[in-house]
Amino acid sequence: MQIEEQRRRLRDTVLAARDGLSPARRREKSGAIHAALAGLDAVRRARVIMVYLHFRSEVETLPALAAHLPAGCRLAVPLTRVKGKRLEVFQLTDPDRQLRPGYCGIPEPDPAASQPQEPGEIDLVLVPGSVFDRRGGRLGYGGGYYDRFLAQQAPQAVRIGLAFDLQVVDSLPLLPHDQQLHHLVTESGVIR
Repeated sequence: MQIEEQRRRLRDTVLAARDGLSPARRREKSGAIHAALAGLDAVRRARVIMVYLHFRSEVETLPALAAHLPAGCRLAVPLTRVKGKRLEVFQLTDPDRQLRPGYCGIPEPDPAASQPQEPGEIDLVLVPGSVFDRRGGRLGYGGGYYDRFLAQQAPQAVRIGLAFDLQVVDSLPLLPHDQQLHHLVTESGVIR
């Protein structure tokens, strides 16, 4: 089986399992993930944290993350630019006013209501994904948006994946462009 087919099957299997979690279980597990995340030194030291805005059955990010933010820390969120296959980042200060449905229905910042965030100032990126391994490997959803962003625009940022235990496997069929994570946080705690 070719590596792309392996990756696709792995994504499909794990995402189906993740989709099987009830909203109440996802909320409970997300709370445990954010409590563990708050204990990381990298989070406590961060001044600018870029966070994905959860969609469907992903680990919830807002408002759970806001409850655990260090004092003085700014949040930034991505805007997907399908043309050019890239992410732009904006500061998030008022989610009710700034966010709108974007690419694939994922909440995104409205550029007219948001200030741009310089990627070079981002200390930490909370990265979404479909499947993760215990060595810092990550499969996203197949578009490469975060891999390109991390490699080209925010190589200095600490990369932390947020996942449910059921999304973690021993090893992944990775490709050269796949960006490694520094940490992975699940409801069971911090891996790596």
